[in-house]
Amino acid sequence: MSDWTDGLPTTARDYLLDRKLDEVECIVSDLPGIARGKAVPATKFARQKYFHLPDSIYFQTITGDWVDVPDEDFLERDMILRPDMSTATAAPWTGDWTLQVIHDAYDRKDRPIPYAPRNVLKRVVDLYKAQGWKPVVAPEMEFYLVARNLDPAKSIQPMMGRSGRPAAARQAYSMTAVDEFGPVIDDIYDFAEAQGFEIDGITQEGGAGQLEINLRHGDPVKLADEVFFFKRLIREAALRHDCFATFMAKPIADEPGSAMHVHHSVMDIETGQNIFSGPQGGETDAFYNFIGGMQKYLPTAIAVVAPYVNSYRRYVRDHAAPINLEWGRDNRTTGIRVPLSDAQARRVENRLAGMDCNPYLGIAASLACGYLGLMEESWPSKQYKGDAYEAEGDIPRVMGDALELFEGATALHDVLGPDFARVYMAVKRAEYEEFLQVISPWEREHLLLNV
Repeated sequence: MSDWTDGLPTTARDYLLDRKLDEVECIVSDLPGIARGKAVPATKFARQKYFHLPDSIYFQTITGDWVDVPDEDFLERDMILRPDMSTATAAPWTGDWTLQVIHDAYDRKDRPIPYAPRNVLKRVVDLYKAQGWKPVVAPEMEFYLVARNLDPAKSIQPMMGRSGRPAAARQAYSMTAVDEFGPVIDDIYDFAEAQGFEIDGITQEGGAGQLEINLRHGDPVKLADEVFFFKRLIREAALRHDCFATFMAKPIADEPGSAMHVHHSVMDIETGQNIFSGPQGGETDAFYNFIGGMQKYLPTAIAVVAPYVNSYRRYVRDHAAPINLEWGRDNRTTGIRVPLSDAQARRVENRLAGMDCNPYLGIAASLACGYLGLMEESWPSKQYKGDAYEAEGDIPRVMGDALELFEGATALHDVLGPDFARVYMAVKRAEYEEFLQVISPWEREHLLLNV
């Protein structure tokens, strides 16, 4: 191996032990969270300090169209993409020996591209650091393993399990149900181990073929990197077994949606103590301020944590997803939950984010709401005791309403970055307007001859 590989993370070096590295995938996340970049021979990567991609990848919708962004010339300028070698990890599903490396995006004046998702999250983390705080997060990833779907006009069906029967619904936490997907899960574990990722656990969720993977808590950028990598490795594991992995928020009607619940805590950099807990272990003002900020600002951030029209099909009363921003202790019916924990592990869980969100942007938006609460010393409503589905819904139910709230959210824009907000708004408006031109089967069935 060449000298540059000596500085690779341990798991990447172990992966290449006594093997010849063939290729390096140089990747960045676009707004939807798709990996964009170039694959280069290892010998070329060893000689290059950066590579170029046009900034237009951030002006692209999920359908592949480009949008006109206000105050932005569409010149497709080259960005400078520099590798973060701490992210170097295996691509164990490839036919040869390949590494993936996440890159950071800069303009020609060496300034971070403000609408690159990883840079958005770094900006928010830096705001915490400026206050002497270190945010800590732990994401939970829900997803479905489904039968191959080659015709978008057909509904998505559960995958076939080892038994030869379709995956069963309403089998939450069933080990038998998990065993149905054994070969896929084995590959997920193997890929994760090769990439150096620590899985805290895999469980069967309530939907047919729905699984959840929990990750260990840690640095927000590192955890967002892992979710970004995990989405790819899970898809690759599924394809090996003739099924699809989908991270759609609501892929199957009448089944629960898939969330990316995010647990947050904040550490004092100087003392290493959780600022949500006082010297005697009690809840601090900062704990309540964080919750208050989430209640106040999450409605304006919904367009980021629920980024597609399908995302809003998940917010269904009594269907394993929140419908409001009530908060409670150990209460999974609320949008904001405080899990059982000791004082040092005291944390706040955001249950609104969908698994379809870009992990960098979803975590950034969630942390931004808590940060604003801390800075403004916001105070939450009274803790909700009981079934929060009996309370009023207070979050946007359609994409159009969420975009209206985001557009006017100047405080949130200041935290995430005004340039990011401008580009994101233009892309999401274009996607929503394109969706509104599509006539659905429901409309044809019920309106064609009846109205």
